[in-house]
Amino acid sequence: MRARGISLLGVLLVAVSGCAEVRAGAPRTAAQGVVAQHVPREAAGTGGELSGEARARLDRTLGRYVKGRPGRVAVAVYDRTAGVRYAFRDREPFMLASVAKVDILLALLLRRQREHRKLDAYERTLAARMIRYSDNDCAHELYLTIGGRRGLAGMLRAQGVRHTTPGSGLYWGATMSRPSDQVRVLERLTDPAGPVSAANRRYALGLMSSVEPSQAWGVSAAGERAALKNGWLPADAHDGLWTVNSVGRLVVHGHELLVAVLSERSPTMATGVATVEHVAKLAVRAVTASAL
Repeated sequence: MRARGISLLGVLLVAVSGCAEVRAGAPRTAAQGVVAQHVPREAAGTGGELSGEARARLDRTLGRYVKGRPGRVAVAVYDRTAGVRYAFRDREPFMLASVAKVDILLALLLRRQREHRKLDAYERTLAARMIRYSDNDCAHELYLTIGGRRGLAGMLRAQGVRHTTPGSGLYWGATMSRPSDQVRVLERLTDPAGPVSAANRRYALGLMSSVEPSQAWGVSAAGERAALKNGWLPADAHDGLWTVNSVGRLVVHGHELLVAVLSERSPTMATGVATVEHVAKLAVRAVTASAL
C-alpha cells in the first residue's frame, strides 16, 4: 500500500505482484529472521487495567500529544508479563489496511489446525510474502482461502474479537477495528495457552520478526525484538489522507507487550508514522513503568 491517490480497490487488487510470480513458478522464499522469544508471565488471567492514577496521567500525556497532531489516533497495550492493560480513545473503529493481514494469518492457521494439517509449501509462500513484504495479491488469495468476509468474521467472533468488521465483498483492507481488538488478535496468535499450536506460533512470529526493513517502523520504536505488521493507505474515504497503523509484540525491560496503534487522516505517510511511533513510545513507557 504505497501509492498516494489510488483507490482502495486498486491497492488491494493490484495486478502485478510477487504472488503472480509465485504462481508462475518463481522460487519460493522461506521466512527468515530471529523469532521473538516468549517471556514467562508473572500474572495469571487476562490482565487487569492500568491503575487509576497511572491511567489518568497517561491519558493526559497522550491527550496533549495528539491534540497537536493531525488526524485521529488510538492505542491499546497489553503487558502480558505483568497482566496490565491500557487503551486510549479505543471506542471508534479505524480502517486496518494491511494490518488486516495478521487477522488473515490467524484465520488461516486456525483453519488448517481444524483440518489437522500443516500449511502446504504454496500457502507458506503466500503467507510469507503477505506478512514480510505486505504483498496484497497474496493476502487476497489467502483471504479467499479462509472463506473471505464470512470466514474472517466467523473466526473473529469465535476468538472473542468483538468489535471488528471485515470489509464488504473482497475488500479485506477496509476491515474496521479497534486497537484493543487487534491486541486480542495478537494474544490469540502468540499465547502459549491459546488456540495456535507451538509450531504455528513460531512460524507467525518468525514472519513478523523479519519484515522487509523498509516496513519495520511503527511499534518497533517502543521496544526490542519486535514482531510486527504495519498498514498504510491514502484512503479515498478521507480524501486521500493517510491511514497509518502498526501492531506487534515487543520486549521491554524483560516484559512481553502486545501493542496496537491505529491512526487516520494524516496529511502524509511520514506524518502518520511519526504519530504512531511516538504514541507507541509514550504508552509502552508508561505501562512498563507502572509494573516496575
